[in-house]
Amino acid sequence: MGRRPGAIEPLLLEVEGMKCGGCVRAVEQRLLDQPGVAQVSVNLLTRTAWVGLDPSTPAAGEEGGGEADLAAPLITSLGALGYSAQLRGPGHGPPSLRERRQNQHWWQQWRQLVVALALLLVSVAGHLAESGQLAVPLLAEIPFHALVATGALAGPGRSILVAGARGALAGVPSMDTLVGLGMGSAYLASLGAFLWPSLGWQCFFNEPVMLLGFVLLGRFLEERARFRTGLALEQLAALQPDTALLLLDGGEPRVVRVGGLRPGDQLRILPGDRLPVDGLVRVGHSAVDVSSLTGEPLPLMAAPGTSLAAGSLNLEAPLEIEVQHSGADTALARIIRLVEQAQARKAPIQGLADRVAGRFSVFVLLLAAATFVFWWLWGTALWPQVLLAAPAFQAHGFHGASGLQGGHAVLGAMATTPSALALQLAIAVLVVACPCALGLATPTAITVGAGLAARAGVLFRGGDVIEMAARVQVVLFDKTGTLTLGRPLVTAVEPVPGVQADRLLQIAASLEAQTRHPLAHALLQEAQARRLSLLKVTASETLAGQGVLGTLEGLAGKARVGRLGWLLEAGLRLDPVLEQRREQLECLGSTVLAVAEGPRLLGLVAVEDQLRPDAAAALAELQGLGLELGVLSGDREQPVRLLADRLGLMAGTLAWELLPEQKVERIIAAKGHGPVAMVGDGINDTPALAAADLGIAVGTGTQIAQDTADLVILGERLEGVALALRLARSTMVKVRQNLVWAFGYNLIVLPIAAGVLLPAYGLLLSPPLAALLMATSSITVVVNALLLRPRLA
Repeated sequence: MGRRPGAIEPLLLEVEGMKCGGCVRAVEQRLLDQPGVAQVSVNLLTRTAWVGLDPSTPAAGEEGGGEADLAAPLITSLGALGYSAQLRGPGHGPPSLRERRQNQHWWQQWRQLVVALALLLVSVAGHLAESGQLAVPLLAEIPFHALVATGALAGPGRSILVAGARGALAGVPSMDTLVGLGMGSAYLASLGAFLWPSLGWQCFFNEPVMLLGFVLLGRFLEERARFRTGLALEQLAALQPDTALLLLDGGEPRVVRVGGLRPGDQLRILPGDRLPVDGLVRVGHSAVDVSSLTGEPLPLMAAPGTSLAAGSLNLEAPLEIEVQHSGADTALARIIRLVEQAQARKAPIQGLADRVAGRFSVFVLLLAAATFVFWWLWGTALWPQVLLAAPAFQAHGFHGASGLQGGHAVLGAMATTPSALALQLAIAVLVVACPCALGLATPTAITVGAGLAARAGVLFRGGDVIEMAARVQVVLFDKTGTLTLGRPLVTAVEPVPGVQADRLLQIAASLEAQTRHPLAHALLQEAQARRLSLLKVTASETLAGQGVLGTLEGLAGKARVGRLGWLLEAGLRLDPVLEQRREQLECLGSTVLAVAEGPRLLGLVAVEDQLRPDAAAALAELQGLGLELGVLSGDREQPVRLLADRLGLMAGTLAWELLPEQKVERIIAAKGHGPVAMVGDGINDTPALAAADLGIAVGTGTQIAQDTADLVILGERLEGVALALRLARSTMVKVRQNLVWAFGYNLIVLPIAAGVLLPAYGLLLSPPLAALLMATSSITVVVNALLLRPRLA
């Protein structure tokens, strides 16, 4: 998968002015040429550039250098190329994509639509008037159409002409270059025929006007389709309310803006309200819906001491919380930033499309020139009938005060000269080519897929991660905390005759309360469930790997709790019946603790880590996807084997008592069967996650920003692993479909536009129709990506 993004300093830039894959290539190359830039990934759909800065460079390594300082030279370099850019930073909390796009483009888009429709209406009316179907003499006059065409190119078409010329002069021709040349050549040829009738050419001022109308209409529809691809991320951003109820000392709650909250502030969350910040519950009990962030179907029961993330929905009763993180520091904001960066990082499969798109415009320019020269010099001589392919009709003449005279026709419909036919076909080649579809093919599917995944509580770190997830053949699991809950529970209490089970548990829990061992939590939780009060400990000593020795108030001798062998070494004896019971419990996979008071053994306590409720179903679904499964554990052999039996795993896929470096060796060896995914808790399994082709962390919650995994499953749902891999496969299917369409479209329509079918079938492609096909091609790949709806539950 290449170098991990954690080794570089990431920046996310918003870049305006990109129209096609050639623009993407130009922006990437310009950014890569800047000092200190190690990686660049540009997304045409979201118009963002993910820039990875090498931390070894002085600019990235300076402590005082902020993101704005690092981004300034990059923004300047793009400005010189004709693209406006700005830093997308975390300073203002979760960005609302809908608001941002509305503020920047809403009026501009609708104005573009109105202009496009007006231009098309004038063009169609002009054609109808010239053919006698519309009795409006003005619309049949050439000066009127010349004036409309001049206004169209100088007004709404000016930005296309300027951007196209700038790209051509910079050596990176784009879609604007192709369209600008098509409109400009049609306009100049018509202008020449209008000003110098002696040339014998025909005027077709309607054609650049109609062409511009179709281009603007297509871009409007494409922009609207693009807008829908960001809805999933917008729904995440909408989870954070704008206001909150701030609690003041002795007063009523006051409504304040969320942006003004700081850690330590006290808030009241009413039933039906969403949390505007990450907070700690101080007062109240309520059910809280966290499904919007984690996908967990059941509500969380919140009580004093419970941490809640921004975006969670309070369901039942009022809560008073203390602000822990606000604004850009909340879990919700970090998730949104991660998804935005993931959408900006492209998949390796996109590299081919971008390389082709980057050179595509140059190829089209050469093809258009070759088309013009061929049909002008040789084509009409080889096939004279092509000049009569369309029915000839008498052009409407114009006799003005100046005495100028010229014909007005549909471009190519009355091609009676080689130059007129050659010009039409060359313009059609320029306009019908669509590097936009090539540039949009991959990012549309990646953006939609990453957004849907985020809504389901699955976070990919980039398009490269989605592609790798779709290729995975082997999935290896850590045991503790991954296949199991990682929270051991007491499963059995076995006292000797004459000793009460509660008394046994009370002594064990009182001693273990002095330690931080995971088994201590199980004993304390069981004692709390049985409402047992803990005895006061006057002295205690913890022996690593053995247990705890201490003096408890009210006991005659020292008490012990720990490994049975340790107690036996101290001279205690085990009853044969209890010994048999110990063997049974260990065979079931439990860890057995012995408890003693003075020289007397009081009994045994069995503690066992619980299997995740959805583990069996999740592994069965992964096996249904044709994946090889295995377990890498540092635990003992017996618990691992018992776990495998319950999950239906083969003995040959298990490994136990592994050190972290041994897990890495096993993962490297498994790569012989194909790409390997490692599933762990994202903290103590970091070496294994880094060694795998795809590191998957489960249950990291609000620590998402610090996690080193490639793919993070929010919440505690192991079934999210299968969901993620299934969604990745569906996304890559859409990517391949879009690439096939984008390449196939150009392979088919470019030869037709160049006149391949003209000699045999009399078929040619008019520039307006070419513009319509070009717009349809771009819209098709976006709409196809929007059809991505894999099963998410």
